[in-house]
Amino acid sequence: MGLAKTEMFTDEQNKISLFAKVFGHPARVAILQYLFKIDTCICGDLVSEIGLAQPTISQHLKELKNLGLIKGNVEGTSVCYCIDKDNWSNMKDIMIKFLDQDIPNTNCC
Repeated sequence: MGLAKTEMFTDEQNKISLFAKVFGHPARVAILQYLFKIDTCICGDLVSEIGLAQPTISQHLKELKNLGLIKGNVEGTSVCYCIDKDNWSNMKDIMIKFLDQDIPNTNCC
């Protein structure tokens, strides 16, 4: 399989693609929805709330954190996560600009 060749595309195109990918799994969407719902950092167990195994939850949290949509602090054996508000706002701006485009010509195809 070939490389993705992401360097061929603009930074914005790559960012949009990564944001779309992170929303491409319902577990990540559920984690984000839960973090918004509780409106605070969660240091407890997401397993009971989301219903997936701990390693699976951890992998999804890692994906969200790598993209910067959530942030976390390690305190002993506990990790607390919350929405990274600055990065969330930046993502929204980029995605709204992309999704708010209108089709200028309705006589197409």
